[in-house]
Amino acid sequence: MLEVSELTKSYHKVRGVKDLSFQVESGTAFGFLGPNGAGKTTTIRLLMGFMKPDLGSARIWGLDCWQDRAELKRIISYLPGELHFMEQFTGQEFLDLIEGMHGAHETIRKNQIDLLRILELDPSQGIRKMSKGMKQKLGIIAALMLDSPVLILDEPTSGLDPLMRKTFIELILEEKKRGKTIFMSSHHFSEIERTCERVGIIRDGELLAIQDIALLKQKERQTFDIEVGGEEDAEFLRQSGLTLYPLDHHKFTIQVEGEQELLWKTLAQIQVKRFQQGSLELEEAFMHYYHSSLRGDGT
Repeated sequence: MLEVSELTKSYHKVRGVKDLSFQVESGTAFGFLGPNGAGKTTTIRLLMGFMKPDLGSARIWGLDCWQDRAELKRIISYLPGELHFMEQFTGQEFLDLIEGMHGAHETIRKNQIDLLRILELDPSQGIRKMSKGMKQKLGIIAALMLDSPVLILDEPTSGLDPLMRKTFIELILEEKKRGKTIFMSSHHFSEIERTCERVGIIRDGELLAIQDIALLKQKERQTFDIEVGGEEDAEFLRQSGLTLYPLDHHKFTIQVEGEQELLWKTLAQIQVKRFQQGSLELEEAFMHYYHSSLRGDGT
C-alpha cells in the first residue's frame, strides 16, 4: 500500500530526512515516533507530494507521491500538524467547502454529521473564535468525513483534552475495521500503542528502527515486582547481580534488559511470596531504545 525507498530530502543547512525505507501494509496503522525536528513532518510532506525528494521515492497504491501527486489526493485524507483555516468562515462553511471539492456525496455529508456529533463540535461558530481544541476537531472531521482509503495524520490530537483523545482513538480503531491504511505521527505514545501495529523510530532524519509494537515492548526493559519470604532470601536476591530497586522490607522491583535467564535461576533458589510483571508502556520502551542508540548501545 505505502512504500518508501531510500527517501532523502535536505534543506540547505537544515537536516531533512536521509535514506528512509519502510513499508505500510494495506489495512494497517503505522506510527511514526520521534522528537520535534526529527523529520516526521518532512516525511509526511514528501508522502503528500508537497515537496520533491532529492533522492529515493515514495509510492502509495503504486502511485509516485511526487509525479502522481494530483491523483493521490483522491485517495488520501490528510490532517496537517499545523492547521491553517480561512478565519472568516464558520466551521460549517469550511466543511461545506471541503465537501464540495470532493463531489458533495451523500456519504460525506452523513459522515460529517456523525463526526460533528461524536466530537461534540458546533460548526455554526466562526473559526476565528474557535479554541485550538475546536480547530483540531474541525480538522479531524474534515479529514475523516471523506472516507478515503488512506489516512495521513500529523499529530492528530494536538490540543485535544484526554476525553477527546480517547474518542479519537475509538474513531481510528473503527477506521481500521473498515480496512483503512493509516500513517500517523504523534507525541502521544498511548494513542500509537492503542491504534498501530508497527512503529518507526526516527532521529535526526534517520530511521533508527521499524518494530512491531508488541516486540518493541518485549525486547527492551521489563520490570517485575517481587516479595520474598525473609531476610535470607532478600540477601540472596541482593547478591544475585540483578538490578534491584528496594520498595519495602522484603519487597523489590527487579529490572531486566534482554535475556531473563539470570532472573529465573535466582527465583528458583528463593521463597517467593508475590511476583508480578509490570506492564511496559510504549513510551518507556521508546525512550530506552532512543537513548540506547544515542549512547551507541545498539539500534
